[in-house]
Amino acid sequence: MMKRIIEYLRSLMLLELLAGMGLTMRHFFRPRITINYPEEKTPKSPRFRGLHALRRYPNGEERCIACKLCEAVCPALAITIESTQREDGSRRTTKYDIDLFKCIYCGYCEESCPVDSIVLTDFLEYHMETREEGILTKEKLLAIGDRFEDEIAENRNKDAAYR
Repeated sequence: MMKRIIEYLRSLMLLELLAGMGLTMRHFFRPRITINYPEEKTPKSPRFRGLHALRRYPNGEERCIACKLCEAVCPALAITIESTQREDGSRRTTKYDIDLFKCIYCGYCEESCPVDSIVLTDFLEYHMETREEGILTKEKLLAIGDRFEDEIAENRNKDAAYR
């Protein structure tokens, strides 16, 4: 009976509430550990794999020779390639699609490419609102490659120096 009375008196004094407020006040004056995302960025690993891109040679011609190694090595079967032979005997792609909803960003496509055509950029701020936007066509991939070519080349030089 006495134990219940003591518990009742403690609950009237709101000791748990005061303990919680004390904890809040202790952390209130400490420096914050969160970041303000759009203005502040967290550091990325040098091995980060982001959005795909197709690269071009300096003369403007696309690098892809339609060897289809990236399509063959993709464990998620996210890459679809169709190709034709040109008048000069070289092969070029007519269709190069990557389904980003299937892709697991493993980087095998990048590793298997003999001409360094398909790369995974370090760009991570992209989104899709419809299913069609999640499928990167050859034109979209080339546009991404043109947009980020300077960064891709810089990262390639860093990687070569690192190895």
